Amino acid sequence: MSPLCHRICYRWTSLRITGLVWSSRQEIKVLPIASYSLQTRFGLDARQCLLTQKPWMLKSSKLSSSASGLPPGKEDGTGQFTESSILQNTVDNHGKSELPSLVKDVQSVELDVVLPHSPFDEISEEAALQIETSPSFPLTSFTLRDYVDQSETLTNLVLLGVDLSKLERRPNVANMLLRLDFNRDVKERLLFLKDVGVDDHLLGAFLTRNPFILTEDMENLQMRIQYLQSKKFSKEAISRMVSGAPYLLNFSVERLDNRLAFYQRELRLNVQKTRDLVTRLPKLLTGSLEPVKENLKVCRIELGFRDNEIQHMVISIPKLLLASKKKVTRTFDYLHNTMGIPHHLITKFPQVFNAKFLRIKDRHLFLEHLGRAQYDPTQPNYISLDNLVATPDEVFCVEIAKGTLLDFEAFQKTL
Repeated sequence: MSPLCHRICYRWTSLRITGLVWSSRQEIKVLPIASYSLQTRFGLDARQCLLTQKPWMLKSSKLSSSASGLPPGKEDGTGQFTESSILQNTVDNHGKSELPSLVKDVQSVELDVVLPHSPFDEISEEAALQIETSPSFPLTSFTLRDYVDQSETLTNLVLLGVDLSKLERRPNVANMLLRLDFNRDVKERLLFLKDVGVDDHLLGAFLTRNPFILTEDMENLQMRIQYLQSKKFSKEAISRMVSGAPYLLNFSVERLDNRLAFYQRELRLNVQKTRDLVTRLPKLLTGSLEPVKENLKVCRIELGFRDNEIQHMVISIPKLLLASKKKVTRTFDYLHNTMGIPHHLITKFPQVFNAKFLRIKDRHLFLEHLGRAQYDPTQPNYISLDNLVATPDEVFCVEIAKGTLLDFEAFQKTL
């Protein structure tokens, strides 16, 4: 026991000489050279022996603690100052005639540092071929053409026939397309449109008109198709509606239901006629209701048609609901007030509202010039509105007007 105490005291004296001091007031003293913390089994708190240098990076110096030769811990980079190290150091210095040297040169420990490659370094052709670089998007551009080669989504959309020149002129559409991933966002929706019945050759035109369907939630799209099926729309009718009105599937179920209810209520149609109406003109479900309300008001108030007459005309030509108010009033005014055709005859042939006004005017004036402008079905030489506006010029001149095409063209030059 006595030799052990003697060795501990001897070691403690050596450490005090080199600067490792444990203050009685438990203040932390700074080691001049050592670069790792010391721990002891004899009651010393690790916080009382603190290192100031970075872990295990010893620089050569004239003054160095003998404790600096201890390696750091394997896990946390700290050395363990234990009883075995004290005894070993004492045995190594025992028997020498003079005081062991506490100052020795410590060779600096240098770690191999791998320097990064310089962009000016020369490499072999084989190494150059193995370098893989991902294409980068241009930072700024005024056209999507600059991104087609780098974007899988844009490349596939071009192959489908999408007109990017039209889409890039629409606000925020270009940025939206660049953020889409083809496999994650586009592919599933294209397959959905094919299942609905959109033809392959129509997909390009469809997405050009409505690119926003690529951001619609798939669950919502399927829910809207299920709603149309619940309203007894056939698969062919749904396919025709979706192809004819690309924005149809962007409408919520509630909005679609309100539109169907509006036409059924305003036109006093049954369920089957309502389905037929929107199937023939699906834009009625996606367009604005303002022109529809305006035309219905014009037909009732200004033109004087009854509700059953309006219903018949709309079922025959649904475009009447979306026609220009100016064109409808001008055509009716000429038919009713100038040609003297009553409401019920106009109702029987509402296609006259689709004809060009000058066609109606020129042919009526030519018949009037020949004395054959007879539009009363109870009188001889009756000429129906169908024969007036729907026949080609050759047939009209020979069979209806009983003249020649040259006579009609010569008459038109006098107008």
